[in-house]
Amino acid sequence: MLRRMSAAPPTRAEAEPDAPLRIVKIRRDYNSWVARETIEDYALRYTPVRFRRWSAMRVANTAFGAASFLILEAVGATLLVRYGFANAFWAILATGLIIFLAGLPISVYAARFGVDMDLLTRGAGFGYIGSTITSLIYATFTFIFFALEAAVMAYALELALDIPPRWGYLICALVVVPLVTHGVSSINRLQAWTQPLWLAMLVLPYAAVLIADPHAFAGIAHYGGANGRGAAFSWPLFGAALTVGIALITQMGEQADYLRFMPERNERNRRTWWAAVLLGGPGWVLLGVAKMLGGALLAWLVISHMVPPARAVDPNQMYLAAYEYVFPNYGWAVAATALFVVISQLKINVTNAYAGSLAWSNFFSRLAHSHPGRAVWVVFNTLIAFMLMEMDVFQALGEVLGLYSNVAIAWIMAVVADLVISKPLGLSPPGIEFKRAHLYDINPVGVGAMGLASLLSVAAYFGAFGPLAQAFSAVVAMVVALVSAPLIAWATGGRYYVARRSMVEPQALPRAPGTLPDVHRCVICEREYEAPDMAFCPAYGGAICSLCCTLDARCDDLCKPQASLAAQWPALLRRLVPRRWWPAVDSGLSHFLLLMLLVAPLLASVLALIYRQELAALGPTAPPEAADALRGGFVNAYLVLLLIGGIVVWWMVLAHTSRKVAQEESIRQTRLLVHEIDQHRKTDAALQKAREQAEQANQAKTRYISAISHELRTPLNSILGYAQLLSDDASVPPHRRQAVRVIQRGGEHLMSLIEGTLDIARIESGKLTLDKRPMRFADTVGAVAHLFELQASEKGLGFRLDTGEGLPPVVRGDEQRLRQILINLLGNAIKFTSSGAVGLRVHYQREIAVFEVTDTGPGMTAEELDRVFEPFARARSASEAGPGAGLGLTIAGMLASLMGGELTAESQPGRGSVFRLRLFLPRLPDDALPPAAPDDAWSHGARYDGPRRRVLTVDNEEADRHLVAQWLEPLGFEVREAASGHEALALLEAGYRPDAVLMDLAMPGIDGWETLRRVRALDLPQLHCAVVSSNAFDRGLRNDVGIGERDYFIKPVRRADLLAWLEERLQLIWLTPADSKDSEPNRSPAHTQQAQAAILSRANRHQASAAVTPCPTPGAEALRPLERAVALGYYRGVLKAADALEQADPGCAAFAARVRELAGQFRFDAIAAMLQPADAAAADAAAPAGPNPAP
Repeated sequence: MLRRMSAAPPTRAEAEPDAPLRIVKIRRDYNSWVARETIEDYALRYTPVRFRRWSAMRVANTAFGAASFLILEAVGATLLVRYGFANAFWAILATGLIIFLAGLPISVYAARFGVDMDLLTRGAGFGYIGSTITSLIYATFTFIFFALEAAVMAYALELALDIPPRWGYLICALVVVPLVTHGVSSINRLQAWTQPLWLAMLVLPYAAVLIADPHAFAGIAHYGGANGRGAAFSWPLFGAALTVGIALITQMGEQADYLRFMPERNERNRRTWWAAVLLGGPGWVLLGVAKMLGGALLAWLVISHMVPPARAVDPNQMYLAAYEYVFPNYGWAVAATALFVVISQLKINVTNAYAGSLAWSNFFSRLAHSHPGRAVWVVFNTLIAFMLMEMDVFQALGEVLGLYSNVAIAWIMAVVADLVISKPLGLSPPGIEFKRAHLYDINPVGVGAMGLASLLSVAAYFGAFGPLAQAFSAVVAMVVALVSAPLIAWATGGRYYVARRSMVEPQALPRAPGTLPDVHRCVICEREYEAPDMAFCPAYGGAICSLCCTLDARCDDLCKPQASLAAQWPALLRRLVPRRWWPAVDSGLSHFLLLMLLVAPLLASVLALIYRQELAALGPTAPPEAADALRGGFVNAYLVLLLIGGIVVWWMVLAHTSRKVAQEESIRQTRLLVHEIDQHRKTDAALQKAREQAEQANQAKTRYISAISHELRTPLNSILGYAQLLSDDASVPPHRRQAVRVIQRGGEHLMSLIEGTLDIARIESGKLTLDKRPMRFADTVGAVAHLFELQASEKGLGFRLDTGEGLPPVVRGDEQRLRQILINLLGNAIKFTSSGAVGLRVHYQREIAVFEVTDTGPGMTAEELDRVFEPFARARSASEAGPGAGLGLTIAGMLASLMGGELTAESQPGRGSVFRLRLFLPRLPDDALPPAAPDDAWSHGARYDGPRRRVLTVDNEEADRHLVAQWLEPLGFEVREAASGHEALALLEAGYRPDAVLMDLAMPGIDGWETLRRVRALDLPQLHCAVVSSNAFDRGLRNDVGIGERDYFIKPVRRADLLAWLEERLQLIWLTPADSKDSEPNRSPAHTQQAQAAILSRANRHQASAAVTPCPTPGAEALRPLERAVALGYYRGVLKAADALEQADPGCAAFAARVRELAGQFRFDAIAAMLQPADAAAADAAAPAGPNPAP
């Protein structure tokens, strides 16, 4: 069994399953008395190794000082007077032997494990709540002996200073409180300072008597007591005397309370440690035996001086008679006696008060789950003792001590039996487990042994088993407890000692010599304590100190549900009563009766004690009527108190039942809440997983779109690029030009699909950025409205523009994206409306712009309306209206959200639709206009002024390289091609110095980014680099080679954008063919400046008009739709207007083709230059000649 109990502790997962409930942690802040351990002295808990700093002998001296109490002399004198010297002598020796043997294991365990008497009792077979009974017994012992010792001291003050006893009682009580409040530190100093003087004054009177009268004690051996019955040894008298003497065994608890401060035993202090434990523990009884025998001698001395035996047992009288041998002057003898008595009683009463404060702290902390501090219980214990002194119940207390000793001996011997029998035999676990979290509330071993021993010994005390057993009732208690405790432990298998295994067995785990236990932080009070004082609490989900565990009232013993009193008591009753009575066991009535069984005897005992005292005070001469009246009064008082007690108990039962019902309901609701939280946690985990999967799918989609875009852009770059070249080639027959236009339009439509899909991907991935700047708000809205007013008119639809009270001229916003949204909404409205009208209403208030686009079209069903902003979703009416990608509204909605606004739709079938756009567009001052964007300066047949520029195009696609060359070489550029990054670097390292580099990214070998890094490393400051790639997602991202967003071209590249970049980076000045004719080698500086001014003027107006002029046949009115579409930047409107011009006059086919080409390149400014009046072109023709053309 010993091996089973000392097995390796289980893991945390095995020993601590998750509790059904978790309690919200509330930090516990203790008051200053509890928080200061110098005052608290680790009440209710194990004394940490770090606190045991005193030497072993210093602790022993403190504990040994308790042997000063003069009740020892009084007990010896009483035994002499009652039972004669022969019986008293052997009873005193037997008492000393029994107390020594019983006190030795108690002292060793207390010193070894750092526990006081209450904690020792818990782990030695009584359990957590079971030791509450012994705490009450122990506390009772302390205040009874406190009262007796203080009374002796008060009589000494009366003898010396003529202080009345009542005031003496108060002085004796008050003087102890400040000494004990500051704990063992102040008690230690008191004992150390008074010990030499006390020992000297103890020995001095005996020596003086023997010196002055060596035969003073002659004849004591034949003294038979006051009644003469004890002249010879008698077993009944010996037993009766032993019963009185053994009552002092409870003093061992006070010794243990001091010995818990002993330092740890090691090889260096082993002998000192054992000597200190013997001296401070059971060693006090050696001096105690001598003092009891000395008390018998002094009592004989006093009796020989003709003092009545009743007064001879008073220590004051005994030591006064002895000190008269020291000081012939009576006054000096009285002063010496008073001083000796005061010192002796102070030394013992600080111990009584200190031990009582510990006992009361342990008692009430378990019942009330509250601990105001040990200092409070010092005062409480002192007040009880003072009350007993004021009631003058000393005679009754003397009679009670005989009965009390039986219960006290049963308790102490049950503890001793566990320490010296059960633990060595393996019937109980090794070490001392004291924490609430690991103990059964009731351990039947100690409680059962003490209860059985107390019952039998009390019965014997009252004569139930005959006179001899009555005399030896204390021995009955001792023997029964010693035998029954191991038997019960064997019968129960020792399973009621530990309710659950500790995560750390403090006594079982060895530590290296000189090391200290680990320190852990309590999750409740957030203080640090050593590992043996900590336990894992499943209710709070962390380590908790023993004090917080003791005081917690919310956990409901979740860590040990099978070991709580609430579970043990019904289980016991169900074993004892028939099954049909089980429902009554848990009823409120049964609880009431059980409590009344405890309350009624307690009240009867207290009143009987007072009654005996009052009856004795009446004296034997009192008339019988007085005794009857006294008895009747006490009976009536008992009945009244019993009634009041019954009401209070019933109220307590009802309150307990209500609290239990409320707690059960709270637990049920909490479990439901915990279950709901758990379900929410699972749902949240599932949602998080789904979100991650969706993000992964979205990323995969984005990568797929990027890859597809890259694969499609590469051939589209060639298709659109060569389509542009063919449209500019005059050698292409007219009937082939239409085929070229079809190819170009098809490529542009495919390009719009790719751009729309990429816009969605950019918005979803957060890579699309807005270009917010001052914009002409009123002009933009007006231009859009005028454009679609013409389209509506051509279709026979009405168009209404409502701007309310007017619009601000300038606001801040992204003009391009706003136009994109409005054009999409208005274009759809006109496209899908066959009759009726289309309206645009703009309302601006408090920097919020609200756009409403209404139509009288076919409308949408609720199902179509729910999907109107989804990609590629088209209503039935949209499918009938014509082809489309189904991305316009999706992009518009996303752009609105990106701009911080919202786009909503309302529609009913047959009644049209309303699209409402809300945007935040802060108003700006009217002069905060956006800077005018530079116009394109090149046109068909144009060249640039200055030396010939070199361009290096790096691309693994041969068609893309040739396309760039065919674009640039006719304009005067020298183009070199490289098929890889290595080839480009080889050219540069060989000395080739281009002015610009056009770099593809996806190439074999090293990619474009690495190539650019190596190019930058060549330190060519005049070299300008740009990226030409099919990867649209890398545009705008940060890089380490200085490529900005304007230096990044996405395939298919628009020739206008590329030439605009070259113009900006290389500072080009474009020349028309007319300028080239005027350029002469020998020009004067003034002529050159005039030519450059003319060239710059034409460049600013985009001299495309020099090559292609507007068709004169349709007139200005016919060109107006084209002008409005160009001003608005509406690509489809420009194409529609060009088709309308060509259909109206086939002679304008070349002009329309040029417009389509420029629109395909999004060069709306160049188209605007073509539409300028002819007189502006004539004025330019009169300007001076320009410089020589580029070679």
